[in-house]
Amino acid sequence: MTDLARYASSHGIRHFLFSFCDLLGVQRAKLVPAAAAAELARSGAGFAGFAAWLDLSAAAADVLALPDPRSLMRLPWQPQVAWMAADLVQNGAPLEQSPRRVLQRQIARAAERGLELRSGVEAEFFLLDGEGARVADRRDNQRKPCYDQRALMRRYPLIAALLEAMEELGWGPYQADHEDANGQFELNWTYSDALTTADRHAFFRVMAATLAEQAGLSLSFDPKPFADLTGNGAHLHCSLWDGQGSNRFHDPAGPLGLSPLAYQFLAGVLSHAQALCAFTNPLPSSYQRLGPCVTTSGASWSPAWISYGGNNRTNLVRIPDDQRVEIRLPDGGANPYLLQAAVLAAGLNGIERQLLPGPRCDLDLNLEEPPAGTAQLPTSLAEALDCLAADDLLRHSLGATFCHSYLELMRRASLES
Repeated sequence: MTDLARYASSHGIRHFLFSFCDLLGVQRAKLVPAAAAAELARSGAGFAGFAAWLDLSAAAADVLALPDPRSLMRLPWQPQVAWMAADLVQNGAPLEQSPRRVLQRQIARAAERGLELRSGVEAEFFLLDGEGARVADRRDNQRKPCYDQRALMRRYPLIAALLEAMEELGWGPYQADHEDANGQFELNWTYSDALTTADRHAFFRVMAATLAEQAGLSLSFDPKPFADLTGNGAHLHCSLWDGQGSNRFHDPAGPLGLSPLAYQFLAGVLSHAQALCAFTNPLPSSYQRLGPCVTTSGASWSPAWISYGGNNRTNLVRIPDDQRVEIRLPDGGANPYLLQAAVLAAGLNGIERQLLPGPRCDLDLNLEEPPAGTAQLPTSLAEALDCLAADDLLRHSLGATFCHSYLELMRRASLES
């Protein structure tokens, strides 16, 4: 357990942020003076649950945020402040619909089988003008702008600041690039256990937006901010490891170097894909990104069908090498914790049922029809929510209390949008 008073004294910390992510992905926090941090870490920082998207009434008891010291990160742009992800309790018990709690339950479920999910996420975003109305760089206008060196380097001060911040935090960033749409970028950092990756993903969203604002820009993770440009994905790279530090997905004798366990996990993701969209693609604009659509670059880089293949980016699941699978379904609107939790729940269901994914698809699904019988993804958020409501197994795996709350809030939000 980290001694917060000692940490504050030795690192020059004046305040701590006790932070949590609600069901709609909004980051909530209280700023706690260093002198009060140790006591509040024990008792919890109080929040009125109705004030956040947690499906609680105004009459409900306070929600207490208990910070997890393992997640502690000093803000690189404001080094007198340190951030911690918090676990939520109410009336002395964990708040079951808290997204971090939902992920922790799936992590525990995997641990019962001696497994740990390790994951990495590709967080794509647009850099826009200060009003958020258009791409900030008017010279970034190529029809195929992906990997454009000059457009990347015109944003060097901001991109470099983000890379250096991640280095300072110990995330192991290893590359940044201009993505497929004008004004779109992506930074990659080293994979870790699923909870650490989710905490970092949540922190990255705040950090990137904050540094963009300081540069006079705005930043968007929206799945489809511009109709004619490629949308923002949040591709998830997954592998399962055992307690001896061995990657259980790797098998030199298996097809494409993957083990039967990997294919069972993959099959679980495919079998629940329609319901998964409620978590991986949670905004109305998510369904403008998914499926075949016309973009200036010529490809949407997002799936339309429930399929998998080798190193083929037109499938929902890609097998880029013999170490992992890439889930290409998620987009920038996904809740960092629910993204990991839902994919892990689906994959574990595939392992427990010993599912097989069937033959892989090696077609270019942007240009060719998929094999007969290949199912299509939902075409709207309402349809995805209906698929989740009908998927009894996934809802049972994720927890009835959580799924009820999530469906209630998401249906209400989709009606209001």
